[in-house]
Amino acid sequence: MKLVTYLKEDYAQLAMIVDGKLYDTDSLHADLPVSMAMFLNYWDDVYPLALAAETQIKNGMTPSVFGTALVEVDLLAPVPHPTSCRDGYAFRQHVAAARRNRKVDMIPEFDQYPIFYFTNHNSIQGPGDILCMPDHFEKLDFELEAAIVINRSGRNIRAADADDYIAGLMIMNDMSARRLQMEEMLLNLGPAKGKDFATVIGPMLVTLDELQEYEIPCKEGHLGKSWNLNMKCMVNGIQVSQGNLGDMDWTFAEIIERCSYGVNLYAGDVIGSGTVGTGCFLELNGTGKLNNPNYQEQWLQAGDVVEMEIDGLGKLSNTIVKEESDFSILKLKKLI
Repeated sequence: MKLVTYLKEDYAQLAMIVDGKLYDTDSLHADLPVSMAMFLNYWDDVYPLALAAETQIKNGMTPSVFGTALVEVDLLAPVPHPTSCRDGYAFRQHVAAARRNRKVDMIPEFDQYPIFYFTNHNSIQGPGDILCMPDHFEKLDFELEAAIVINRSGRNIRAADADDYIAGLMIMNDMSARRLQMEEMLLNLGPAKGKDFATVIGPMLVTLDELQEYEIPCKEGHLGKSWNLNMKCMVNGIQVSQGNLGDMDWTFAEIIERCSYGVNLYAGDVIGSGTVGTGCFLELNGTGKLNNPNYQEQWLQAGDVVEMEIDGLGKLSNTIVKEESDFSILKLKKLI
């Protein structure tokens, strides 16, 4: 099942995509909620109803229900107001390349336990414009990832059980202002200010039943579902990154296990995979300069169109827009 949230008469409407058309959930069954938050909070009750409605549409059994063309609506983030947003660090290739480019050894702790950080869940957005301040353009970067959303509350969830807490997958672009990020991390804190202005998810939430054909075994010594899903990112129509979700070393199930240790997870919590190998300019620029001292760095600029595509999860498109302001917090730094 493919679920989206779109703007309908100035409010967020939950809808299902079937054969390229949108069907408002409340038009399909009186007990289906109109918002993603309500759908997730009552998952065990409404998910079977939604599956049944999807089957009826596919079988032509709902002649009085008419779908809307996807191109006719403005999509929002599938989960417009997540209860929290964490981002993992699950791809060894990305971590190893980033450390190699900084001329430091691979950190052995990566293989001992999964880690994550919290980002600003109030800056979640979907397709469309990404508004950036002047300081954000100091090495502005994309990060190609996938994300899950939690579908029921839980605490101390074991990895062996954690896949039951995953509503589905979606594309995630963990936008990064690298200069702000690197400066704050000199003080061993963060990432925070370099990340809090925008995190993009979408264009749809794809439930796990829809992805069964892509399932593959996870890496040896790990637990949880894994999926053979090709990932790529284009900037202004030129492909700059490619990878596969199946290359995750730590699974979402294992990340959930760590996230929920001594902590309550809630329906609506979003958790990202971390960046796939080659999945950001920071890594690509570092590798390029390591191999060629004359390599010209590339960063996102105003007007750039960033498109991310993952098999089965659709295409997420955003345009970088400069806010009409010259205010800079970098210029407020104290001189020493």
